[in-house]
Formats: sequence, structure tokens, C-alpha cells
Amino acid sequence: MGFAVTFLDYGLWLNKSLSRFLGERLVVDSGIFPAKNSIRVGWGLKPSGLRARKLAKRSGGGFRLLEDGFLRSVGLGSQDASLAVVIDDLGIYYDASNPSRLEVLISAEVGGRELSRGALLLKRWREGRVSKYNHLPEFAERLPERYVLVVDQTYGDASIRHGLADENSFTCMLDSALAENPECTVLVKIHPDVFAGKKRGHFDVSSLSLRARVIVLAKDVHPVRLLEHAEAIYVVTSQMGFEGLLWGKRVRTFGMPFYAGWGLTEDSLPRPERRRTDVCLERLAYAALVAYPRYLHPESGVTCEVEEVLEFLALQRRMRERFSRRLYAYDFSRWKEPIVRDFLQGSEVRFVAQGDPFPVGGDCVVWGKKPLPEKLSSSARVVRLEDGFLRSVGLGADLIRPMSWVTDESGIYYDATQTSDLEKILQEGRFDPDLLKRAQALRERIVASGLTKYNVGAGGWLRPATADRVILVPGQVESDASIAYGAPEGVCSVRRNMELLQAVRMANPNAYVIYKPHPDVLAGLRAQGINEDAALQWCDEQVIDIPMNEMLGKVDEVHVITSLAGFEGLLRGKKVTCYGQPFYAGWGLTTDVAAVARRTRSLSLDELVAGALILYPTYVSRKTGRFTSPERALDELLAWLSESGELPLWRKLFRFVLGLNKR
Repeated sequence: MGFAVTFLDYGLWLNKSLSRFLGERLVVDSGIFPAKNSIRVGWGLKPSGLRARKLAKRSGGGFRLLEDGFLRSVGLGSQDASLAVVIDDLGIYYDASNPSRLEVLISAEVGGRELSRGALLLKRWREGRVSKYNHLPEFAERLPERYVLVVDQTYGDASIRHGLADENSFTCMLDSALAENPECTVLVKIHPDVFAGKKRGHFDVSSLSLRARVIVLAKDVHPVRLLEHAEAIYVVTSQMGFEGLLWGKRVRTFGMPFYAGWGLTEDSLPRPERRRTDVCLERLAYAALVAYPRYLHPESGVTCEVEEVLEFLALQRRMRERFSRRLYAYDFSRWKEPIVRDFLQGSEVRFVAQGDPFPVGGDCVVWGKKPLPEKLSSSARVVRLEDGFLRSVGLGADLIRPMSWVTDESGIYYDATQTSDLEKILQEGRFDPDLLKRAQALRERIVASGLTKYNVGAGGWLRPATADRVILVPGQVESDASIAYGAPEGVCSVRRNMELLQAVRMANPNAYVIYKPHPDVLAGLRAQGINEDAALQWCDEQVIDIPMNEMLGKVDEVHVITSLAGFEGLLRGKKVTCYGQPFYAGWGLTTDVAAVARRTRSLSLDELVAGALILYPTYVSRKTGRFTSPERALDELLAWLSESGELPLWRKLFRFVLGLNKR
């Protein structure tokens, strides 16, 4: 028995994820001669749902009514596909005049395991600060000291009529909120589309503003802070009443939404006879969030549990709340602009060209250690961006889009002349056992998979059979900021590749020394270092197109100025000597020629990994365009590596036309 829709319901049969939610292929027929014994599928009480019921009665195959789940997505339906769908074989949850499968699930007795899961979901919901939609910023203005929240809905919302309410229910709700809470402000949340004139609501906004103790809120904001601090939530049938319950708030209803009538809300209407009885909040949460909906993992696209979707959406919420609502990105090349927007999603990013006046009071985003705009306010927030440590398959200079950037408001990780957000994490952060276990697993998988920052090169390398001690010396781009700021003049005596190579040879006359030029230099994208073509005078071998991972696996030590290869060597258990002051030096894990006095803490390798690869960077998925975890980024990098090929010709031809000179 399969699932079927009519050709009229094109929105359903064009929905590519619907078959995955249903677990079977969706068949399209005319509806005139419906396939016998097929289960008809429709959307709620819309025409497709009404057709599904009608055709099911005619063909005898049953029906399923669909609706978005209560934890739907990051963006709205016009932006993001739903991550949760409810599938109801009795009715639909917002129709209080008829039974629904959700009612049956809430009424059903459950065991301690299910109740414990419901309790944990309540905790995670609050910690994650999630809602049905999760793209908007939280309300940032001052809230009244004491208030109750009154929630309007758009006129004609199907949940109002089917929730046994009408226009008068909203008047009654507002009057009750004022009468029952004489010492509280009444904060009325108007739907933004109503305030913008796109839709009609149930209140006259101008009249509301004149009423004592009433404040009208029409801004498009994430509702969590409004719910969190309210003394009570007043609703007709809005889902915000359900979310208020999840936050442990007193909820008054003036219709009969799915969460009313269970003894958890204060209801103005009598509950449906013999269908709804008193239950605990954990049971309601389990039924509505676990048992009733089906979920698709936002990154893998396969069915999953609610906890995985909640974790993904909680990550989006955390990352989207990091910065101001509006940011000004200064002096970025055209090709980086969409990447900047992706890594700073949650904020509106406006780009300001070099030399143009910078907005007064605006918060500034800049690449690395590039100069800040002239006359930037001393109170302005400055966010610096740079490549992360698990970046891409291919070089940044070849316009290869990154999966990892870092954002830093204190400095930047490679600048040893001042502290950075990463240094603060490593010096002061708390690394709990779960985080360290996660860091260990991530480190072991990186090493096992052979990933490094750029993942370029081909071929293999054989360690000389007679070499007792092999030292790898990675070259760097000598004009790079990581040397200028990570090996400060006057502090570090070695600041050029050949100075490093000579120092290594002098200190280790009997070792087998290998020099590996930087891949950007080999690709002709960055300038060669001074006297770098004479490297063989001070080393035993120079390797060219060999992957960094191949080399790290076969050498004993890595000696660097500030190269990330030193960090990658640490991950693989190699002895690392630093002549500069990279972010991973000074924590007791490396031999340091020039110590950083500020770094006084001894770290384990997994504490360093937790800070550098989990807590500090930002990862954005190539697949979804949303924030992701380092573990998922690793999955995507491995898939990318398996499919990567020659750099497209258009990138080779137009790198400089697109502004490669702007870093």
C-alpha cells in the first residue's frame, strides 16, 4: 500500500523530501480514478487535505494529513525546507472539533523512559533557545520589569476557527490580561506582517497604543526572550502558548489549541469531553515533539530523532546571536562578499569599500590584520576574520571556498604581540570531560583520514632507510602576516625560511633535514622567499608535490617559524620546535625558542584541540550553507577530497580580475 496525491496537489508531489518523511515513494494520479487501497496524502485542512479525505473514503485506502512540526527549520517556509512533519491518520492537531493522532498520543500512558526523555527535551529546548522558526534575532531592547505577553495572530489563521475561537476571543484575551494582572504591563505582540500592512490582525494598533499599561511590539524578533521573562502568556491558539509551557510559564488560552485541555493551561473554553484529561508537561512534550512528528536530519537528509534537529537549530541560534544585528565589512574583495555573509549569518552585512566613509558608530568586520577604517569610533566593535585550521580542499589563493573561518574580537590567533580570543580560550577556558572526549575523537579521525589545512599535493615519499632522525622544515610565505605578527622583530631571531633552515641544520648537524616549500609559492600564487632557491645548501632533500599528511606520517620532528604544519605535527604525536610564537606554542606541548610570557598554562593535546578546532572556529556546511560542527565539516571535507579534481580553468584565468590581491 503506497501513498498517493492528485496531480492538482503539485506542491506536494514536487516536495522532494516528502517521500523520505513518509518512508515510501509518493504516487501521482488523476484523482478521478484513484488507485485502490492507496493512502491519500494531503496538507492539513487545505484543499489537498480535504481531497485526501474525500478520495480515501471513495477508494477505501485511508488518508494521512500533513503539517509542519513544532520545531520546523531555521528560516521560513519560503527559505528553508521543513525538518519536521506531522503525519496524522485521524485528523490534524489544530482541529479541536475532531480527534487527532496527537490527542491519542498525549492520552496514552507512557513509561519512565519516555517521561525522562520528555524532561530532558524541556531542558534542551530552553538551553538551545529554539522556536518553530529560528532565523530572527532575539529582542534586544529593554523589557518591562513585570509583564504578561499577549499574542495576536493573523486574521483568517485556520487554527483560530478550528480551535473553536473567533475575533471576539482576541478582545476577551486582552481584557482578561489587563484585568487579571493589574500590576503588570501588557506586552502585545503583533504579527510583523500586520504592522507592515501585508496582513490583517485582530487589534487596532493605534487604539492599543493609547491604552494604559499596554505596549505594542511589532518587531520581527525571535520570541524566546519574550517568553523567558514573561509572568504569563496569553494566547488564542498560537504555538507560542505551547512554547510558553515548555519554558514553564503560566499559559492562558482563549481557544482550544492542541496543548490546551490537559490541565497544564488556564482555559476559557471547556476541554473536549472524553478526549482530553490531565497529563504532566513531560508527557505532552514527549507526544508533541517525539511521538507525533517525523524528522529529517538537516545535513544528511535521512530520518532522525528530534534531539538531532534540536542540536542543529541550537547551534544556529548560538552562532546567529554572536554579533550586532548590522555589521559593516570593510575592504573585502567581491568574491569574498557572499562568504562573509554566510559566516556572519544572523547579522545584516553591508560592505564598505576602501576609502569610502565608514558609518558613524558602525561595528566593523575586517580581514586579518588589515588596517581599520580611518576615523573608526573607539567604541566600535571590531571583528577580524581569518582562515580556520580545517579550511578546504585546495588553496585559498585559488578562490577555493572555505568551510572554516575564525572570528576574533580581541586580536587574531597568529598575532603573538597581543592576546586573541583563542589565547583566552586556551589560557582561561574550562575543558570538561565530554569536550575532551569529543576533541580526542576529532583528533584521531583527522589523523586517520589524513586531513590537513589545504589538502593538496599528490604522490608519495619514502623515508631514507639510513636516516635515524628525520626533521621536516615547512616553508611559509615570508610576506604573510603570520610571520610579521607571529615572529615579531626584536623578539624572534628567525623570521625567514632560509634562516629557519640554517638554524635547524646548525642545531641538528646529523639529522636528515627535509625542506617543503609552501604550496602557494609552488603554485606561483605568492612570492618565493629570499634565497629560497638555494634551500638544498642546508637540507638533505627538498620535496615539492607531496601531501603534508604524507610527510608528517614519516618524519620524527617538525621545526617551524609559525607554520600550521607544527600544529598538524602535534596532532600526529610529533616533536615540534617553534622559532616563532604560533598559537599552539607556549602551552607545554612544543619546544619554544622564543617563549610567550602571557601563556602560563600547561595544556594537554586534547585541550589544545578543543580550543583550536571546536570552540574557536566557525564552520559553514557546503551542503546546507548553515553553521555546522567540526565533525560534520570533517565529513564534508572527506567527501570533497574524494571528488576533487583539477582547478577549473575559469578560476585560473580570472583570479586577479575578481580581486585576488585583496586578502
